[in-house]
Amino acid sequence: MLPLTIASPSTAPRSRFLTLRRLATLVALAALVPSGGARGDDLQPRPGRRLLLTEYGQGPNRFVELDAAGKIVWEFAPPSTAVIFQALPDGHILFGYGGKPTGVREITARGETVFEYVSPSTQVFGCERLANGNTLVAEQGPCQAVEVDPQGKIVHVTPLFTSHADPHLQVRNVHKIESGNILAAHEGEGAVREVSPEGKVVWEYTGVENAGDAQRLPNGNTLISCGTQKRVLEVTPGGAIAWEFTAADAPDLNLTWISSIQQLKNGNILVGNFLRGQEGKGAHAFEVTRDKKVVWTWADHSQIRSLTTVRALGE
Repeated sequence: MLPLTIASPSTAPRSRFLTLRRLATLVALAALVPSGGARGDDLQPRPGRRLLLTEYGQGPNRFVELDAAGKIVWEFAPPSTAVIFQALPDGHILFGYGGKPTGVREITARGETVFEYVSPSTQVFGCERLANGNTLVAEQGPCQAVEVDPQGKIVHVTPLFTSHADPHLQVRNVHKIESGNILAAHEGEGAVREVSPEGKVVWEYTGVENAGDAQRLPNGNTLISCGTQKRVLEVTPGGAIAWEFTAADAPDLNLTWISSIQQLKNGNILVGNFLRGQEGKGAHAFEVTRDKKVVWTWADHSQIRSLTTVRALGE
């Protein structure tokens, strides 16, 4: 493309100079304003939005913290495969690790271990710190939600139902909701179930490919990350779709595998996009409003290859 030459007032009529100068200003301003969809690598997290994520796939499996400019300021290598975590209010990180042995660990910002539960199950990925200080562990093989106290002693076991036999894909994220029931995402089966403490199924939503997470919202609906269906769903207790965001709503994002969701304080949703098989193309993470406007994306492929879970810190 040939360079644009703007004549000075001394060599061109003043009206032409002003027109070209106004055009150049508009072009510059347009580059700063996010569009309704993704715009690729030029969009970065807005000021004040720090992110914590797990890199997994073709790159190293590690925790990565990004500052508000989208640059790496901290990283940590887990003992074995880690794809799910919880950022705790005190700055610690709680995560499951799925190797041999398998279990849950809590670390400080310096990577020091302050809590650990080694599970007798086949594999653990999902976990959650509860309000009472205990930890909820998503065990696979057998499929169950195990609550342990700060000393690692088991205080309660809730059986989880899934038709998927392979332990590796039986359950991902688990949450203890206000009623005391457990809400679990069964990735292999493609189902989300709420069960009583005794393991009785009281609600379910099926037909969700690679369901990684399901979160109960204050309005009673459930927010679901729908994996390779490339969409986020909000469903009512009756199973009706109250809201959804799909690949068609923002094609430039290259939605590949919706692997994580986070309801933010401002009402928006932070979405993790696992670019498995699509490395180098599209957004790793983005924030979207309820009217489906993409506020920002993070699509820096020079720093990571793909991520599974991403969280905005301070939320």
